[in-house]
Amino acid sequence: MGILIFDVRGEQNSAMVIELEGIINPGTAQFATRGLKRAEDSKLMLVIIRLDTPGGLDTSMRSIVKAILNASVPVVVYVAPRGARAASAGVMITIAAHVAAMAPQTNIGAAHPVSADGKEISKTMSEKVVNDMVAYARSIAKERGRNEDWVEKAIRESVSITGEVAVKNKVVDMVAQDIDDLLGLLDGREIVVGKNKVTLGTKGLELISFAPGWRDRVLGTISNPNIAYILMMIGLAGLYFELAHPGAILPGVIGAISLILAFFAFQTLPVNYAGLLLIALAIIFFIAEIKVASYGLLSLAGLISLTLGSVMLFENVRVSLRLMMPTIVLIGGFFIGIAFLAFRAYRTKPTSGMEGLIGEVGVVEERIDPVGLIFAHGEYWKATSAEVAEQGDKVRITGSKGLELIVEKEK
Repeated sequence: MGILIFDVRGEQNSAMVIELEGIINPGTAQFATRGLKRAEDSKLMLVIIRLDTPGGLDTSMRSIVKAILNASVPVVVYVAPRGARAASAGVMITIAAHVAAMAPQTNIGAAHPVSADGKEISKTMSEKVVNDMVAYARSIAKERGRNEDWVEKAIRESVSITGEVAVKNKVVDMVAQDIDDLLGLLDGREIVVGKNKVTLGTKGLELISFAPGWRDRVLGTISNPNIAYILMMIGLAGLYFELAHPGAILPGVIGAISLILAFFAFQTLPVNYAGLLLIALAIIFFIAEIKVASYGLLSLAGLISLTLGSVMLFENVRVSLRLMMPTIVLIGGFFIGIAFLAFRAYRTKPTSGMEGLIGEVGVVEERIDPVGLIFAHGEYWKATSAEVAEQGDKVRITGSKGLELIVEKEK
């Protein structure tokens, strides 16, 4: 049976296929929950979530699980194709389904919680997180009549099993060769959706693929906390360069685009606004360094604020330290370097125009009494003086009034 790709029209003899492949993040969570909502609104017969994931963010996983548990349409999670896996967060999504199925040569398990950068959590925090996850998973398994003890072992001991073993241990309901085989096995199966018993009639169902749009693809990429963090830093660096050197244009354009993408990602990430404010404060310190002679104190304060803000930026997820520290050093060095160049340019005596003539010595070409003509910087200038100066006398330029220089005789 082929899979048609078109907009959902609300046909009762249709089933939606939602593809969830890769890391479970805010982008995939939005995509999955939107697909389930579309299927409910269209009153479809069935939703099949074809799953292949190494795991992902706890908050994103819980969003998908909540949508499945509260769905008014039957949801089947099918771990496929062959070679796929439902690891970590994928375990919770699978056991939350009304019907859980796996393809041959697939596996499920290894659900022990780790930090966002893949490292083990500290012992005290680990106990809290694991106990919370176990209670959550057991409640879901109990609701769906699945093996609670095995689910707990998958979390505490990171055990993993194949599809065939998962059926024997009552972790999933069936092993299906492909979608057609799955639909055949589902036909006539009685399940409970909400408070109602539903008998599935899957013969002749038309399959509708709910494919991700460009927004889902972009969000799926940039909603990774590491990428969102880099985009924000590039954006801030670009805008800072534009403020320090107005007229450069390109850095400002790149900075603005990067910031917009970063804020687009932030809408799906658990942003800690205290961290965001600390990073903004760091930028203010770096800008102030241009105008104030703090002898590096403002730059140091900016680096401290940038580091603290980066550490605190996201709640429940963490930017990789391997990425964060080089980024802070690179961006902090960039800010300090631009501030130094701008400060030096700000303090350096002008070398061109009227301001560049102040303090220079010129030669009188026409007698000044009180107005005459002098030669300075390779040009003739109209000059005025409080005392008479004869042709050939040397005079020092002390100021200007309009296009007229103010001079005094060189002693």
